Amino acid sequence: MEETLNWFQAFILGIIQGLTEYLPVSSSGHLTIASNLFGIDDGSKILTLNIAVHIATVLSTVVILWKEIVWIFSDLFKWKWNEGSKYAVNILISMIPVGIVGLLFKDKVEEVFGSGLLVVGICLMITATLLAFSYWAKPRQRENISPLHAFIIGIAQAVAVLPGLSRSGSTIATGLILGNKKERLAQFSFLMVIPPILGEALLDAKKLISGETATAVADAAQSGATTIGTIPLIIGFLAAFIVGCIACKWMINIVKKGKLIWFAVYCAIVGLAAIIIPLLG
Repeated sequence: MEETLNWFQAFILGIIQGLTEYLPVSSSGHLTIASNLFGIDDGSKILTLNIAVHIATVLSTVVILWKEIVWIFSDLFKWKWNEGSKYAVNILISMIPVGIVGLLFKDKVEEVFGSGLLVVGICLMITATLLAFSYWAKPRQRENISPLHAFIIGIAQAVAVLPGLSRSGSTIATGLILGNKKERLAQFSFLMVIPPILGEALLDAKKLISGETATAVADAAQSGATTIGTIPLIIGFLAAFIVGCIACKWMINIVKKGKLIWFAVYCAIVGLAAIIIPLLG
């Protein structure tokens, strides 16, 4: 019998995506946990909602960092080697590792490691360790992010394809450990994820409309698939967008104040719970 994701479940999942995409606690990990609580143990069953809420968080980034985006493009179109063009090049450099992993190895990574609660729990513990290390490490802060550091931060983002490894947590913590200035790092971290998130959404959309996925969805529907209507989809999108705007602005201030240690504690607690629950089951 086919199950339908109702508006309240879509609303909760939208809030979780909007909040955890920016906070260093792993959006994919929390969506997996929430989906399991709703009785959805396969993320492909709500692929449409996943695409919608990820696009919503991209739009929230654009809204909050609009001035920075305009500055980058205005400098780019001056056709000179200036601060804006250097920033844009660094973003492009940071995209290289995640582009390689996303296009060539993402499906293989998911096949090898899976996406269950146990994997999420272990990765959340790794996120907690990384955040804690970045809090206690006190390197000399650099004024600008170098191309080399942009590439290393990009590697951290590529590794975060695993559910439970926070994308923002990995990139921000890596940047802090490398000694980059807090005020610039959070903005760079959020701007650099816009292209990969959009790319991931496009790949998911391609899967959704492909004949192979359509056949799989049809087969799943006969055995009890989870679908989503238009209204819940809109509610999930709006929830992710509104909460994403708030979380993005909040996280930039948190990074400036250096309060990431509390997220390390949170990730450790949730990660431990995610590891224990499957073992008890």
